[in-house]
Amino acid sequence: MKTITLEKASSDLRSVINQSIYNCEEVNISSESGSVILIPEEEYESIKETLRIISDKKSLSALLESHRIREKGEIPESYTIEEVFGDL
Repeated sequence: MKTITLEKASSDLRSVINQSIYNCEEVNISSESGSVILIPEEEYESIKETLRIISDKKSLSALLESHRIREKGEIPESYTIEEVFGDL
């Protein structure tokens, strides 16, 4: 992860944003008050989806069960979208 100062980010924000997007890279922007992390929107959406899945007990259970089955060399049973996400 690249770390830059707030002053550097402010002086060249367009470039910082473009580098983050095109390199799919996080940028730590630090200031005297603390730091923030700049990430591409696709990465942010992916993180949100991952958090949603692992916070939903039924979805997480289905995901973990599929991993256990696959680790045994078996083919996981298929589920419909309604079966997996029906409680949302």
